[in-house]
Amino acid sequence: MNETAGLRFRRQNRHDVISDHPADRVRKGNGAVTSFCEDMTSCCAGDDMASHCRTYSGRVFRATLLSVGGLLLLPLLVIVLILESPIQPDVLVLKEPPAMSGCWEANAKLRLARRLYEDAVAGPESIANIGESVQYEVTCGRPLGIRVGPNGTLFVADAYLGVFEVNPTTGESTRLVAGGQEVGGRKLLFINDLAVTQDGKKVYFTSSSSRWQRRNYLHLIMEASADGRVLEYDTESGELSVVMDSLRFPNGIQLLPDEESVLVAETTVARIRRVHVAGLNKGGMDTFVDNLPGFPDNIRPSSSGGYWVAMSAVRPNPGFSMLDFLSQRPWIKKLLFKLFSQDTMMKFVPRYSLVAELHDGGVCSRSFHDPDGLVAAYVSEAHEHDGSLYLGSFRSPYLAKLDLSLV
Repeated sequence: MNETAGLRFRRQNRHDVISDHPADRVRKGNGAVTSFCEDMTSCCAGDDMASHCRTYSGRVFRATLLSVGGLLLLPLLVIVLILESPIQPDVLVLKEPPAMSGCWEANAKLRLARRLYEDAVAGPESIANIGESVQYEVTCGRPLGIRVGPNGTLFVADAYLGVFEVNPTTGESTRLVAGGQEVGGRKLLFINDLAVTQDGKKVYFTSSSSRWQRRNYLHLIMEASADGRVLEYDTESGELSVVMDSLRFPNGIQLLPDEESVLVAETTVARIRRVHVAGLNKGGMDTFVDNLPGFPDNIRPSSSGGYWVAMSAVRPNPGFSMLDFLSQRPWIKKLLFKLFSQDTMMKFVPRYSLVAELHDGGVCSRSFHDPDGLVAAYVSEAHEHDGSLYLGSFRSPYLAKLDLSLV
C-alpha cells in the first residue's frame, strides 16, 4: 500500500464527532476538519463556547437538583396524601387585631416580677391565697382552676379527674364531679376553670372540649371547634347541668358580683363572653369584650373593681399573628399536624406574656407586658393579693410575683 492510499484509509476510519454546533462552528486547517468539542479544554476557551458549556452545566445541575428534590419530596407527598390529620379545623374569620397603642402599648413591666418556687412546681396554672399554702398539684393531679370556698376549703378543677373540694389542712379531698363522664350527650374530657358562689352552693366550671384532653390543647386551639360548655353543679342536690354550649375553647371563668352571670374567656377567638347563669336572663349570653390583642386564659378580680386577664400569646398589630393567618386556612393546619408534633409546633409560637386589667364594657385600664417571656413566660393567670400580682403559668416551672407599686 502506497503512502497516498494509506492516508485515504486512515481518513476513512476516523471517528465522526457528533456536535450540536452548526457548520460554521467547525474550522479547517492543513486539510483536516477538527471539531471544537474534541478537546473540552480548548472547546471552552473561546467566549462563545464557554457560554455554551456553562449553559450545558446549568442544565445538568438543574436536572440533578430536580431529581434529588423529587426523591426527597416523594416521602413527604406520600405522608400528605395517605396520613389522616388528627384535627378537623373550622374556618374562622377574626377581626384585625387592635393596635398595640394606648392602654395596649408594649412595655416591659412584667419583667419587674421576681420568680418564686422555681423548679419546685410544674405548670402552676392557677393560684388561691390561703396563707402559706400555694399549690396542691401533687395531690390533686393536674389542676387548672382553684378557688377558696366560704368555709376555707379549696374548690379545684382538675383537667382529667373532675371537680374536687379539698381541705388544705388535712389534704382530704371529695370529688364533686367526675371527669370523663357524659353530660348532655357529651363527655367532660377537658375541665378547665371554675367559680364558686359566696355561699358555696353553686359551682360553675368550663369544659373546654368533649373531643380533646388538656395534653392536646394545641389540637383544640388549631381546630377551633365550638364544642365547649359552661356547666353548673349544685353542691346541695348534686345536680349537674349545662348552662351554655357551643363555645370555642371556653377557658377562664369569673363570677360577677351579682352572681347572676359569669365572664368566660373564649381563647381561640380572642374574646370574653358574659354568660347569664341565674335570674331572668339565665341561659342568655352577650359579649363583654371582643377582639383582644391576645388569646385570653384565666380571669380574676382586681382590687379596683375590674378583672385581670392573662394572655400567653399576642396578636401584634403592627406585626404578624400566625394563629390569625391560619384561622382561615384549615388545610395548612391539617398539613402541620401531619408533619409535626405538638411540642415541635410550640417552639414556633412566639413567647409574649400580657396581663391586662379590664373594666365594665371591656375597657382596658392598664396592661403589663413581657416581650419574649424573659421573666414571666406562658402566663395563665394573674391573682392579686396584698398589693402584688401573683402570676401563674401553664408551662413554666415557677410562679412570679409583681409588686404593683413598681408599675
